[in-house]
Amino acid sequence: MITLSLTEIAEIVGGQPHDIPDPAVTVGGPVVIDSREVKPGSLFVALPGEQADGHDFAQRAVEAGAAAVLAARPVGVPAIVVDDVEAALGALARAVVQRLGATLVALTGSAGKTSTKDLIAQLLERKAPTVWTLGSFNNELGLPLTALRATEETQHLVLEMGARGIGHIRYLAGITPPRIGLVLNVGTAHIGEFGSREAIAEAKGELVEALPAAAEGGVAVLNADDHLVRAMAARTKARVLLFGEAADADVRGENVRLTEDGRPAFELHTPTGCSGVTLRLYGEHHVSNALAAAAVAHELGMSVTEIAVALSEAGTLSRWRMEVTERPDGVTVVNDAYNANPESMRAALRALAAMGKASRAGGGRTWAVLGQMAELGDASLAEHDAVGRLAVRLNVSKLVAVGGREASWLQLGAYNEGSWGEESVHVSDAQAAVDLLRSELRPGDVVLVKASRSVGLEKVALALLENSAEGEVVVR
Repeated sequence: MITLSLTEIAEIVGGQPHDIPDPAVTVGGPVVIDSREVKPGSLFVALPGEQADGHDFAQRAVEAGAAAVLAARPVGVPAIVVDDVEAALGALARAVVQRLGATLVALTGSAGKTSTKDLIAQLLERKAPTVWTLGSFNNELGLPLTALRATEETQHLVLEMGARGIGHIRYLAGITPPRIGLVLNVGTAHIGEFGSREAIAEAKGELVEALPAAAEGGVAVLNADDHLVRAMAARTKARVLLFGEAADADVRGENVRLTEDGRPAFELHTPTGCSGVTLRLYGEHHVSNALAAAAVAHELGMSVTEIAVALSEAGTLSRWRMEVTERPDGVTVVNDAYNANPESMRAALRALAAMGKASRAGGGRTWAVLGQMAELGDASLAEHDAVGRLAVRLNVSKLVAVGGREASWLQLGAYNEGSWGEESVHVSDAQAAVDLLRSELRPGDVVLVKASRSVGLEKVALALLENSAEGEVVVR
C-alpha cells in the first residue's frame, strides 16, 4: 500500500484511534484480513468469518508486526475503531486509488473474467508496474484488498468485478472508479439468482454506466459478438471500443483455428496493423478473452506487434483454470475445476475434444470428469442434460459424472443422446472418481476435470497427479 500514517487512515475511514501511542506511525505493508499474512507495517482488518472473528486475532497480528488493526471495537492493541469495518475498508481503497494516479481497468462478464484479467495483467506488466486481482478475489472484500496492494510505483490497476445481484458492480465501481471498463459476455452463470440473461446484462452494464465520459478519457470495451454486451454502448457516455470476430470490431480476430494440440491461433487486427498470435492456452474460447485483452492493451498504447508477442507468451496465472499437466506415464490432466457454468463447461468440453484428436492419433482417449453447475435455478435440469449430450456429440470417450442429483442429470443426458451404456458412469463422490480413473487410465489419455467450486472436484485432478508414476510432471 502507499504509505499512510495512522492519523491519515483514521481521517479517511472516519474512525477513532484506540491504544495508539504514536499516531504518526505509518502503514506501508499490505492490508490483510488473515493474521497469518501479516508483515511488518501491515494494517490488519478484523472481520467476522464463518469460523472465527478477526477481532480475536488482533493481538497476534500486532505481535507479528501489524502497525494497527481496523476494528469494530477496541481490542487492547493499537486500533482504528469504526462502525462498519467492511465499509471502512472500501473507503480506504477509494482514497488510495484517488491518490495513485494509476489507470484503473475493470472487467466483468459471465465467463472468462479471471483468464482475461490474467492476460491483461501479463500484457500491461510489460509496459509499466501493474497490480491485478489475484485469482477471483472480485467481491466487496477482494476488490478493495487488491486496490490496496498498489504502491506509489503502480501505473496500472486491473480489477475483476463479480456480481450476484443488481447494484453489486455499481458498488464496486464506486470504490475503485475505472477509466476503462471491459464487459466480456452475458451468459447463464448465476441465472438462478438473476432470473434471466437480460437481468444479468442489466447488472453487468452497471460497469459502463460508471465510466467517465469520452471527453474525460472513459472507454467502454465491449464484445461485438454478444448482442447483449454490444447493446451496452447505449448505456455509457464513454467512448466505445469493440472487440471480437465481427467485421466491424475495432480489435478483431480473423482466420481463427486450433493447432494440433488444441491451442488457438488467429490473426490479430487492430487500428494500427495486424500480427499473428498462437496462444499457450487451450481451447478456442480463449480467442475472445485474448481479443478483449488486446483491446485494452491497444487502448493503453501497446503496438500490435507487442500485443501479439505478449499474448503468444502469456500463460495461466490463476490455479485450476484449464491447467494442463502431463504425467510421466503420458496421461494428461486438465484441471479446470475452479468453477463451472454452462458456457464455460461447453468451452472446456470443446477444448478437450480438440486435445483428444492428437491423443487419439497415439491411441489415447478423452475423459470428461464433470460435476454440478451451481446456481442455475429452474434451468438446472435442462443445462446439465445439455452438457451431457454435448459430451456425446463431441465424441468424448467417457463421461464420469460425479456427485448427486445434478451429476445424474449429466449422465442421463449423455445416455439419452448416444445410448452410451457403460461408456458413461455416475459415481457418488470425488474418491470414487479417483478410484475409477486410477484403474482405467492408460498412456495417452486426456482427462478434463470440471465442476462448480462448491463441488471441490479439484481433489480428483490433484490426486491423479500426486499418485502418478515416478518422475516429474510436465506443466504445459
